[in-house]
Amino acid sequence: MSELQPLSQPQQTAEPLLNVQEMQFWLDKAVAWGQADSPDTQKDTCLHLNRLRDFLQQLLAHINNMSSTAETMKKLPLLGQFLGRLCWNPYVTAGDTCRRLLLQCLWGLYSEHPSNAVERKANQWIRKVLCQLATEEDDGVAQALMKHMGVPAKEYHVNVLKKMVSLLQENIGKSCCSLSDINRRCSCDSILATSDACVPLITCPEASPLIGALLQQPVTCVKEALSEHFLDALSSAYSSWNLSLEEQAVVSLWYHSLPSLEEAVLSLLESVTNTASTPQMLHQQVAQSLLPKACAQHCSMFLVANDIYRSVLKQAEGNESVRSLIQTFTRCFLRELALLQPQTSVSLKAFFPQSPQSLLVPLLTLPSEMPQESWRNHLNWLSGSLQRLTEEEEEGNGDSRSTRGHYKVFETWFLLVQCAHWVQAAVQLLVTSEPEDCGPLLWLLTFYHHPTNRWHHRALQLVRAREAWEHLRSVFLVSARPPIDRLQSLVTPLSSQPQQPSPAPLLTLSLLVNFAVFCQRPLSVSTEVLQMVVHHSGLVDEAACVLSSLELRLSEGSCLSNDRVHLRIKELHKTITHTH
Repeated sequence: MSELQPLSQPQQTAEPLLNVQEMQFWLDKAVAWGQADSPDTQKDTCLHLNRLRDFLQQLLAHINNMSSTAETMKKLPLLGQFLGRLCWNPYVTAGDTCRRLLLQCLWGLYSEHPSNAVERKANQWIRKVLCQLATEEDDGVAQALMKHMGVPAKEYHVNVLKKMVSLLQENIGKSCCSLSDINRRCSCDSILATSDACVPLITCPEASPLIGALLQQPVTCVKEALSEHFLDALSSAYSSWNLSLEEQAVVSLWYHSLPSLEEAVLSLLESVTNTASTPQMLHQQVAQSLLPKACAQHCSMFLVANDIYRSVLKQAEGNESVRSLIQTFTRCFLRELALLQPQTSVSLKAFFPQSPQSLLVPLLTLPSEMPQESWRNHLNWLSGSLQRLTEEEEEGNGDSRSTRGHYKVFETWFLLVQCAHWVQAAVQLLVTSEPEDCGPLLWLLTFYHHPTNRWHHRALQLVRAREAWEHLRSVFLVSARPPIDRLQSLVTPLSSQPQQPSPAPLLTLSLLVNFAVFCQRPLSVSTEVLQMVVHHSGLVDEAACVLSSLELRLSEGSCLSNDRVHLRIKELHKTITHTH
C-alpha cells in the first residue's frame, strides 16, 4: 500500500477535511507498529511521528466541531480502534505533543450526559484508557523501551504519571465555551473526563497538583464539571486520612460535594459530643476543622451546616455539648467573616434567613464591639424584645398558628444559643445587679435554659431562678461567713435532675460560678463556698468547664475583666480540680 503524501496544516473551515481513507491508513500503521518490536518498526514509527502529530491535530479539530460523540463515531467508525492502538504504543505516547493530542482527542469524545448506547460505551472505554495510561502494566513494548533508555520501571512509570498529570492540568485551564458557541463541544466535558481519569490516582502524591486544580476550577457552566465518582473517591480518601489537601482544596471539595460537607459537619459533631474537652480544646478543634472558614466564604455551605445544627438541637434541646459546639462554631464563623474583604462578604441576612431580622444584628454584635457601660441597656432591650416576640407567638390560637408560633420561638432561641455571649454577659451583670433591675436579665437566662415553656411553667421557672439568684446574693454579698445549712440549700437543687418547674441545674451552677468569680468577697471565702457546693453536688467537671469558658471569653473581650478576675478564675479552677 502506497503511503499518503504529507498532510497539510488544518484549514480553518467549518469542518476540517478528513476522510475514512486517511483514518484507515493511520490505523494500518498503528496495527503494524503494535504487532512487532523490531528496529525496523521503531524506525518506521519515528519517521512518521511528525506526520502523525499533524493528523492528530486535524483529527482533534474535527472532533471539537462535531455536536456529539455519536455523530463523530458515525462519520469515523474506526476512530476508537485507532486511538486505542496509539495509546498502547509507548513510542507514540513518550512524546509530549503526541501524548497531549491523544488525551485531548479522548477528552473531546467524552460525553457529560450520554444520550445513547454509543456514547455510554465510549465513556466507559475512555475512562479505561485514561486510567490504563497511568498504571504500571508489564507491557512488552514498554519494557523494551525502558531497557533501551536505561530507565528503571518505577522511575519510568512515575515520570509517565507526572507527564500525564501535567498535560491534564494544562487542559483544565481552558475557559468554558458553551455560552459562546452552542454547536461546539464544551470544554467542561474535558474537565469531566479528566476528573473521571483521576479516580484511580486520588492517593498518588504526583496527582496532587491536578486534584487541586480540578477542585478550584471556577464554576462558569450550567453543566456539572466534576465527576461524582471523582468527588466520592476524593471525599472517602480525605475523610479516612489517606489524602492530604491544601486548605482551599478542602473548601472547594465541600463546595462541590454536598455529601462531603455533611459528613464533615456530622464528624465534628460526633467527635465533640462523644469526647469530653475543655472550651479551649473545643475552640481549637472547630477552628482547625476549616468549617467556619469555608462557611464564611460560601453562604450556601453555612446554610447546610446551620441546618444540621438546627436539626440536632431540636432533638437534644438540653445537651450542653451540642450548645457549646454551636456557640463555638458561630464565634469562629463570625471571626472568619470579619476577615473577608467587604466586597466579597455577603449580608448577615443571607446567612440567617430564618432568624428574626430585628434581633439579628443586636445579637450577632459581640460584647467586645460595644462599650461595657452600654451592656446593661443592650441586654434589657434584647430581653424585652425576646419576651414580646415569644409571648405573642405562644399566645396564638389554632393549630396552624400555634405551629408557626412554636417555629418562630425556636428560631429565636436558636439564634440566642448561637449568640450565647450575651447570655454570659447577662449572668455576669447579675452578680452586681440590684433586686429592682435583675428582672430582664433573669428572664433572658431562664429563656435560654427553658425555651419551650412546657406546661406553661416559664413563669414559675422564672420565680425559682430569682429565688436561686437571691440565695446566692445573700451568700456572697454578706460580710459574715455563710453557715453550712445555707450552703446545703444550694447543693440540693444541683445534686440531681430536679422536677419541673425548677430551674435547670446549669442555670444555678452558672450563677454560682459567676458570683464566686466576680463578687467582692475574699478569694478564700469564694473558694470555700464553690468547692463545698460543687463537690457535694457532683458537678466539679461542669463547674471547671464554666470557669474555662469564662477564661476563654475574657481573652475575647466578651467579659468584664481585670487582673483580679483572671487570678480568681485561675485559683478557683486549680482548687476544685485539684480536690476532685
